[in-house]
Amino acid sequence: MNWLDLPLIDKVHGVIRLPGSKSISNRILLLSALAEGVTTISGLLQSDDTSQMLAALRTLGISIQFSEDSNIEVTGCQGKFSVKEARLFLGNAGTAFRPLTAVLALMHGRYYLAGVPRMHERPIDDLVNALRQIGANIDYAGQSGFPPLKINPANIQSGAVAIKGDISSQFLSGLLMALPLTGKPMVVTVDGLLISQPYVALTLQQMARFGVHVEHESWQHFSMTGEQVYHSPGNIWVEGDASSASYFLAAGAIAGGPVRVEGVGHTSQQGDIRFVDALEKMGACVKMGDDWIECSSPRRSAVGKQLMAIDMDCNHIPDAAMTLAITAMFAQGTTTLRNIGSWRVKETDRIAAMSTELSKLGARIESGEDFIRITPPDGPFTANAAIETYDDHRMAMSFSLISLAAPVRILDPGCVAKTFPDYFEKFSILTR
Repeated sequence: MNWLDLPLIDKVHGVIRLPGSKSISNRILLLSALAEGVTTISGLLQSDDTSQMLAALRTLGISIQFSEDSNIEVTGCQGKFSVKEARLFLGNAGTAFRPLTAVLALMHGRYYLAGVPRMHERPIDDLVNALRQIGANIDYAGQSGFPPLKINPANIQSGAVAIKGDISSQFLSGLLMALPLTGKPMVVTVDGLLISQPYVALTLQQMARFGVHVEHESWQHFSMTGEQVYHSPGNIWVEGDASSASYFLAAGAIAGGPVRVEGVGHTSQQGDIRFVDALEKMGACVKMGDDWIECSSPRRSAVGKQLMAIDMDCNHIPDAAMTLAITAMFAQGTTTLRNIGSWRVKETDRIAAMSTELSKLGARIESGEDFIRITPPDGPFTANAAIETYDDHRMAMSFSLISLAAPVRILDPGCVAKTFPDYFEKFSILTR
């Protein structure tokens, strides 16, 4: 059986250079492919998710070259893929599947998009319904509302589009990145609550780097003029992944520190940078520069048991909230994480998975459709618990922090390859 045993760790400290942001990497890859000109990308994340995007773009006729200094050169297609018929397998990479669905729906070709079984359980009907409003021709190849998808040539019209925003912000992001390809003026209205708004802001920021501008009113109404074209910015850099930073910063808050991450800081464009606000509310000591963040345990103690429980709306940090759930195990009192309904349609049902695995450690858990409430055990954590990871990279990385209180076994640790292939090697640096 595939597992990794992590011994009890008394204290952590050190400096970690973060891998590139997954969200920025896949956005920049797609926009580079759609742009006029050649884009040289530095700091690109190398992981399963970006590999899926790279493979898909190559299948669609995009020239991609790696240089000796690990930079990548993408020759754009000026908004028109040369390949008009293809079958694409995108694994479980939502940041590839959702935007490629939107883009290919406007390409006047025939495409088949599929993924792993879990991807076929993740809903996509909100995006498909929005695309159909402007003339997209998309069929479900299996269960209605879910991948796999068949995309056929369509007669795309300009106009107004309504899209739901309460399941995944990736639907809106994919739609916004695709619409400039029509060359037509467009107005997009979000129907109801928009979750994970910082990720939409990230999308607009990347689009602007490629010369396309979108106006918005209170993140509910988006408009873009016609005849906007993506232009390569030439050289572009991917900042470090703020979600990945959360594991190391939490380790510093729990087990002494200081732990410093490099690659994100005051200038970060990512919403998960606000994870440090939650750590500060729990009592951790945080310092920040333009390109680094440092975290250590409360000054009054070198151990994380002095952290304080919080009650927090996590709509703006849905991925980093996974790390908060584990940090809650080291806090005094009961922590409640709210507005996390999107967890249920991620790589696994994260609310159910987190509830099950934390219970193995002796925690008392309450959960509902969009919240989880965590009370740590009164005594020591259950030692040597075997943690199921459900093929979910964030389950594996989050639960590694349990080793700061008890030895723990992580099942299928290789699932971290989705976004952070050498995570456990980096984590071990902090214990030396």
